[in-house]
Amino acid sequence: MNAAMTRAEQLDAAIYAAVAGARIPALDQAMRRLSRTADHSKLWIAVAAGLALVGDPRAARRGLVSLGIASATANVALKPLTRRRRPERVEAAELRARHVPLPRSSSFPSGHAASAFAFAVGAGAELPAARWPLLALATAVGYSRVHTGVHYPGDVVAGALVGIGAGRLSGR
Repeated sequence: MNAAMTRAEQLDAAIYAAVAGARIPALDQAMRRLSRTADHSKLWIAVAAGLALVGDPRAARRGLVSLGIASATANVALKPLTRRRRPERVEAAELRARHVPLPRSSSFPSGHAASAFAFAVGAGAELPAARWPLLALATAVGYSRVHTGVHYPGDVVAGALVGIGAGRLSGR
């Protein structure tokens, strides 16, 4: 590791390297599919539709409002302020199957994690029975971004914090 890196950056890189080095083909495909399904908030729009139909339309609405706040904050306000490079990918043949296309934007913060946690916190506040399943799904989406090679863990944690804040803010 680079001597100029802070301890936090070293830890971030070490965790990323451990995830990148894991060889679990079934998980590779599942995380790739989950990450792609969450692109452009498709996953959360589908969950909102389901909540509106069989759960609670208020939960769906608050989840989507939270997602909008988080997405704008992460992608429009914060990403342009940072220049964090995306992780270097190991190009071993067995790892190519897990990768998703590498976005051109800054790696920090993760917009997918921001949107996921915003939706989960916002919708979960209106429909407490859905809170933990939604948070579990948001966590899986966040992990998928590290597993598929497009984010460091710190990017995902920062995105999750943006999302949690947006989910709480949406209730005001």
